[in-house]
Amino acid sequence: MIEVLTGFPPRVVAVACRDQVTRADYETVLVPAVEAALKDHPKIRIYYRVEPGFSGFEPGAMWEDFKVGMQHILCWDRIAVVTDVDWMRWAVRGFRFVVPADLRVFPLAEAAAAEAWITSDLTA
Repeated sequence: MIEVLTGFPPRVVAVACRDQVTRADYETVLVPAVEAALKDHPKIRIYYRVEPGFSGFEPGAMWEDFKVGMQHILCWDRIAVVTDVDWMRWAVRGFRFVVPADLRVFPLAEAAAAEAWITSDLTA
């Protein structure tokens, strides 16, 4: 399940993932949030937090994640991935060279620091 988080500036699409993440989660939650933010801002930031109890992605969800990332590759300004899931931390670090944005991985214990970083230096 993907849930949009509130309290972030309009240029930041903030989401939390828990339980099983499905293709439908991307299609009905994340992609519309990204598209809405991009209507008003040429570059946006992503805050992607993986909650305790996360059990993984359906195969279709991984494909949707890749598609949304590549479709808007030049629209990312900063990306914060907040997770204690080791394979996700390594995967994000492994693909960092492909993404022309400032991409950082934070442990869950540093979620507040990730929020501060993703929202810092923002102008409307």
